[in-house]
This record gives sequence, C-alpha cells and structure tokens, in this order.
Amino acid sequence: MTEPNLSELLDLALEAARRAGELLRDGRPADLGVAATKSSPIDVVTEMDIAAEKLITGFLAEHRPRDGFLGEEGASAPGSSGIRWVIDPLDGTVNYLYGLPTWAVSIAAERDGERVVGVVEAPMRGETYRAVLGGGAYVSGGAYGTGTVLRCRPAPPLDQALVSTGFNYVAGVRAHQADVAQRMIPRLRDIRRGGSAAVDLCDVAAGRLDGYYERGLHPWDLAAGDLIAREAGARTGGRPGRPADGDLTVAAVPGVFEPLQALLEEFGAWHD
Repeated sequence: MTEPNLSELLDLALEAARRAGELLRDGRPADLGVAATKSSPIDVVTEMDIAAEKLITGFLAEHRPRDGFLGEEGASAPGSSGIRWVIDPLDGTVNYLYGLPTWAVSIAAERDGERVVGVVEAPMRGETYRAVLGGGAYVSGGAYGTGTVLRCRPAPPLDQALVSTGFNYVAGVRAHQADVAQRMIPRLRDIRRGGSAAVDLCDVAAGRLDGYYERGLHPWDLAAGDLIAREAGARTGGRPGRPADGDLTVAAVPGVFEPLQALLEEFGAWHD
C-alpha cells in the first residue's frame, strides 16, 4: 500500500464525520437513554456514541485496513501503516443526551505520532471544520457557505478576553475547577462553558472565543480541534513548556495565550 497523501486522509475523515454526524442528528431516538458510565455516574455514554464510533471505524477500516485506531468508546488497534485515527464519535455527550445543540464528531489522523489532519463536524450548527498540517484551517456550512479560511481574533488585553472552559465529571476535580474559575472570572471579560472541547477549540479558531482551557482532556477530545486552532493561528499547549495533555489544555490567540497560561499556572489549574 502506498503512502497516503494528506488530502486522501482529509477526504476520508470528512466523509466519516459527515456520516456519523447524520446518524447522530437524524437517528437520535426520542427516548435516548444512558448506556453506560465512565469516570462517574454523571459521565455518560449513550448507545449513539457507540453506534457512531462503529460507523466511523468501519468506514475507515474499509478504506485503510492497515491503519490504527484510538477511540473514546473502546476502538483501539495499533495498525501497521504509520497512520492512526483518533476518534471522538460524540464530543459533548451530555449536551446530546439533553437535546442541547453543542456537540460534535471529532476525527484526527496522526502520521508517525504527529497530527496531520483534523475534522470536527458540528451537525446542529451545520458547520464542518477541517485542517491539514501546514495547510491552514477552514470551515464550511452554516453562514460560511462552501468554505472560509479560519483565522483567530486579534489579541485583546487579558482582562477583555472571552474564555471558555469545561468541567470534569469527578466530584473532587470539579470542585477544584470551580474554585479556579471563580478566581479567573475577575481577570477576564467572562467565562463560557459550552460542553464540547472540540467545539470550543474550533470557536477559538473561528474568532468566537479569545481562549479556552480545560483540565482532564483525553487525546480524542483535543486531537482534531488542537490542529484546527493552531492552523488558524492560535497557540496551544499545556503547562508552560509542555504540550496540551490531560493535566491542562490551553488554546488562545497569540497575545492571550501566555498570560492565560501563566494565570492558570498561578492558580494551580492542573492539580487538586
């Protein structure tokens, strides 16, 4: 099998995300319930998360059977091609369960461990975000038409920055995150809580937010959105000198990133 070019991987990710998004949007049962829980009783999985992941992995495996997978709902295979797909079939499950519109399908492709393609499909917005390493970031659908280049906003002073965050489902972690947010609010324009890390990262890319931070993310939560944000001109990382990871993920426009990161470090956003 020949080495794939990035446009091939992007096309596959776009189609897989489109199909999963349609399944989730159009196939949501009226009596949707919780199929399982993860880290706590309020960290839920629905049957639609599982169905969407099966659709995505099945489609990708049909076209690229030697690729590896890492998925939130259990898809895990090492592969032998050097390509690994990192999949969150339904980012924002609790929003989806309650009928709130902020949820997305997130698919990233890694080549030899480096993220090279990212797609976030937000069906209730009618928007599809995409990026290829070194090729910029784009959005289509909704008010954007067939395709618009994404660029993050010019940097405001930190006290005029609109920043989003998220909260973990483990009670002790949530309590600490609430304390950090309480200390952050007087230092910012305001804080938003959307409920989908993938959408928040794309909103930084699209200029709808000046920044975003969260503790406790997994690779599938941030893989696609991190690439999209960076290709739109944002900076991303974790604690100072480290990449975004489970301890801390920060994404912000240049000029906001460093003071936001420093403030989060001062407030100990990465630990209990």
